[in-house]
Amino acid sequence: MVMWHLDLVPVYLSDRPRLLTELTAALERAFPATIHLRTPWFDPEVSFDPARGQYSSTKVLRCLLDEGSTSSSRILAVVGVDLFAPVLTYVFGEAQLDGRAAVVSIHRLRPEAYGLPADDELLLGRLLKESTHELGHTFGLLHCPDGNCVMHASTYVEDIDLKSAEFCADCRSHVPSTVPPIDRGTPHR
Repeated sequence: MVMWHLDLVPVYLSDRPRLLTELTAALERAFPATIHLRTPWFDPEVSFDPARGQYSSTKVLRCLLDEGSTSSSRILAVVGVDLFAPVLTYVFGEAQLDGRAAVVSIHRLRPEAYGLPADDELLLGRLLKESTHELGHTFGLLHCPDGNCVMHASTYVEDIDLKSAEFCADCRSHVPSTVPPIDRGTPHR
């Protein structure tokens, strides 16, 4: 099996090194990938919208793609700030459909965001599901009608908790064991 490369880019997560270590290990088990942590090469503040008090997921994707390097097959930014898309109040993440970039936010995945005690295991499980989901979009997968599949749409955090971290058999069959050439796809949540 040929491995592909994923650059994991933490943004505003300097206080969570254990979370990134555990996410890296979980993603390496889920995908045939070698994963490298990379510091951001862009100023994340260019994606901040002061009127909303949130960061634009679409602008973060654009920053990831402006990097110019093709040394990695995929790039996943994991951010500690709240993300939005123009027509949505918030998003857990966004990906370039059939492309190479994705972004996921832990902001609304944290139990503390809902008045509950911190729970690192629950946060890691949610982050793994959303990271796998967004990476699935980079392989061209759309939302799956199977409520247990990781590609099932999640509007609320409870939706994330209900689904598995795995692809259903149909979605798994569309995730290549090696990464095909990159098509510059369109953003997808």
